[in-house]
Amino acid sequence: MSATTAESALRRLESRAAINRTNSQHSTGPRTEAGKQRSSFNALTHGLTAVSPVLASEDRAAYDSHCRRFLDEYQPASPTESQLVQELADTAWRLNRVPLLEAALLDRLANPFDEAAAIAFDIVDAHRALNTLGLHSSRLSRQFQKALATLRDMQAERAAREQRSLRDAAALLELHKHQGLPFNPAEHGFVFSKDQVETHARRAILLNQSRHIEYVRFHMRPRAAAAS
Repeated sequence: MSATTAESALRRLESRAAINRTNSQHSTGPRTEAGKQRSSFNALTHGLTAVSPVLASEDRAAYDSHCRRFLDEYQPASPTESQLVQELADTAWRLNRVPLLEAALLDRLANPFDEAAAIAFDIVDAHRALNTLGLHSSRLSRQFQKALATLRDMQAERAAREQRSLRDAAALLELHKHQGLPFNPAEHGFVFSKDQVETHARRAILLNQSRHIEYVRFHMRPRAAAAS
């Protein structure tokens, strides 16, 4: 739910708020201890800053599935990458909760279960709660974008290192072939299998040939005709 939609809904509830304020002059809210506890439990609890990303009222299985989708997408290859992916998943889970909280907040304002509840939570409280949710949403969005940028930079650097290492391994493979010697990548400190190195070498050779053909076909100037 956008801020504009939420504010529009709040304006439609102004008349109810006026009635609530009038009624509040004749009531002091819950007076018994049980009534005070009920009022406390009915307060909006967003859990957006809780240690655990999953609230007791939320589906743990859905959260686990949510995390697996992030792991499948980013395929972390180190503890640091795993930590960043988990941060992305947890932050996204909290962000996805905000629209639900806004809807629950407006529903609570529009449909109080009794007069005491209407007095305890009026239009002013709703505005304050919406503002708080907006601040948390902005903070979480910034946190998500920062973690995502860090993860992408880290994975791009790792991919570049792997490509350089694979290119070096392929060059050594071709040297060993030229010299008629066996080649074992592990003996040279590489973590790639021989099949991986050979596949990369074949691809590099084909790409080199294709670039030569591309230059001849598309970029090389035609030779001038010989003078008679």
